[in-house]
Amino acid sequence: MLAQPTSRLTGRDLGLVTLICLSWAGNFLVSKLALREFSPFLFTALRLALLATLLARFVKRPPEGQWPRMIAVALSNGVFHFGLSFWSLKLSKTLASPSILMQSHVPIAALLAWWVLGERFHWRTGAAIALSFAGVLVLGFDPAVLESPMALMLMLVSALFLAVGTVLMRSLKGMTVVSQQGWTALIGVGPLFIVSLLFEKNVLSSVANASWLAWIGVAYAAIMASLVGHGLFYVLTQRHPVARVSPYLLATPLLATLLGVVFMHDTIGYRMLIGGAMVLSGVLVIALGRRPAALKV
Repeated sequence: MLAQPTSRLTGRDLGLVTLICLSWAGNFLVSKLALREFSPFLFTALRLALLATLLARFVKRPPEGQWPRMIAVALSNGVFHFGLSFWSLKLSKTLASPSILMQSHVPIAALLAWWVLGERFHWRTGAAIALSFAGVLVLGFDPAVLESPMALMLMLVSALFLAVGTVLMRSLKGMTVVSQQGWTALIGVGPLFIVSLLFEKNVLSSVANASWLAWIGVAYAAIMASLVGHGLFYVLTQRHPVARVSPYLLATPLLATLLGVVFMHDTIGYRMLIGGAMVLSGVLVIALGRRPAALKV
């Protein structure tokens, strides 16, 4: 029987939040290193293949009538969101910009929920959405981002697909988080391998010649980011309202930025600092609202 949600996070809960943020922030760094050897869609396919292998025995068949929505969620989150976000990460000159821009899926999801589901939000949420998008514009003029504007566009499109998947997941019935993750991997892995074989170069040779560091990146993305990170987030949301947990997860892009500075020698300009602060401040206000969207990586 699930515990009833409470409002106060205990010391143990804060420890779990810290582990979630560290696992997701570390995913940006480790995946960036692995993407030096793997192309983006191949890396995503390998991540989901490992995840599917680990979860296959625990996956349960979706209830009647849920298949179309589950397939749509898997394609939105597993194929388009992950594939495009790793493509953006590969092109990006820093870890800060993709980790911050990924959070723009929260205001996008709020707008989609208003447009598609008819959900209403307070004027403060509307102002926060505008602030987040203004922050994206400011961040977009940072010199490091201007060196690879394609990375910015890809991450924004990736965030759009994550927002679509987030909205679709709200109406999924009778499925545990394990089944959702498992089916996302099982459904998404085939299309990802097909896209990689058709459009990416040296796919087979990169798999054959990949270093141990690249394979650690695949394992980390599947185990630490997906199983540990999302699994612990699910545990916390059984104890507390999502609005209570989500604001703490904004530490993820901050930690990813710090990892980029320490290990990748990233340079963070004032435009990225100001734009990033605007984006994350807007996301924080939305996350504190009535129907926040979960932050993901």
